[in-house]
Amino acid sequence: MELLLLMIYTSFCWAIFKIFRIPLNKWSVPTAALGGVVMIAAMLLVMNYNHPYSTMVRDIYVTTAIIPNVQGRVTEVPVTANVPLKQGDVLFRIDPAPYRYEVDRLEAALAEASSNVAQLEQQLRAAEAATAQARSDVLASESEFDRQARDALDQAQAAVRQMQSQYELAKTQEERYRELVSKGTVAQVDYDRAKRQADSLMAQLNQAQAAERQAAEKVAGGGDKLQSAREQLRVTEAQEHEARLAFEAESGGVNPQVREITAQLEKARWDLEQTTVRAPTDGMVTQLLLRPGAFAVPMPFRPVMTFIHTGPGDRATVGAFWQNSLQRIKPGDEAEVIYTAVPGHVFKGKVDRVLPVLAQGQTQTSGTLIAVESVPAPGKVPVVIDLEEDLTPYHLPAGVVGKGAIYTEHAHHVALLRKILLRMVSWQNYIFGELH
Repeated sequence: MELLLLMIYTSFCWAIFKIFRIPLNKWSVPTAALGGVVMIAAMLLVMNYNHPYSTMVRDIYVTTAIIPNVQGRVTEVPVTANVPLKQGDVLFRIDPAPYRYEVDRLEAALAEASSNVAQLEQQLRAAEAATAQARSDVLASESEFDRQARDALDQAQAAVRQMQSQYELAKTQEERYRELVSKGTVAQVDYDRAKRQADSLMAQLNQAQAAERQAAEKVAGGGDKLQSAREQLRVTEAQEHEARLAFEAESGGVNPQVREITAQLEKARWDLEQTTVRAPTDGMVTQLLLRPGAFAVPMPFRPVMTFIHTGPGDRATVGAFWQNSLQRIKPGDEAEVIYTAVPGHVFKGKVDRVLPVLAQGQTQTSGTLIAVESVPAPGKVPVVIDLEEDLTPYHLPAGVVGKGAIYTEHAHHVALLRKILLRMVSWQNYIFGELH
């Protein structure tokens, strides 16, 4: 850039000296030289600060290292290098046989576990039915026994009342005969007969009372048939409880064994699906070295290919500018970029953003402190430039390099000189050569 300015100034001086026939002496030549140094230095200072120029502009792109999620022998690589791909297109396939066998095994195990669960459910339903029948039998036995036992109790109570009445009558008659015997009104034989009658009724009354107590005890405790029905109910309830515990030993509503096998089956199916590796987004594969027969492993440091993304936002033009002009640059400023691969053409654009970090300043957690001697040298500021023109017709490879300039709102009249110089640099791209 400085050489171009010097050549332009020299041309102007030569033309002025020739046109106006200025003599070459000790005053004119030093004045022209000194004036040139001052003018060029001033223009460079104003341009570099307000309209920065960068010799490091690069078209950057995003790549992804393709690493399979499962390991195996590569059986097919249908993709072609440098051919555009759509998201989901097949990149390569791994032998799916081992993973298919695992899916078949787990499907059989799941069917067996589901069958066992069905059997447990049937056993639970049978136990519930048996318990319901036992409850019904208990209710029936309670109903039948209650009716019979209460009838018997009523009869026993009626017999007690009858015998109580007869005994009281006989006792009264005995006492009356005792008084009459003491007075000599009746014979001793009649008293003895009355006493025997009273004692007999007393014995019958005791028997009736005993029968009443037995009937009451039966009403309270139940009979043998009812006790048997209740015992059967306890047995069926215990069996139902065991069947329910076996069936309802679940996690999240699913039997644990079925849940475990289902999870293993889903993982096996996912592994089987991962044997076909597909394009993550729109893009392409370049420098394709993978061939059938290679063994692919899911290791981060052993990618099998590199995928280049070509979607929106996956490619950007970034220029590195000196930090001196950082306070002048802001998003929206006009920018121009030239590529070595496209001589004589200037691509217009706008400043999209100034990246907020510099790679030279990054540090990570470690066991040592940051020393002054270890502080890296100041780096250039990355500026993302949004080009207005589509680069597709020029068939520029990703990563192409060039030069660029940013025109801020300050000292805008000097921007014209920067544009002229940038175009002159672009014309220089027509001239190149190699020495062998």
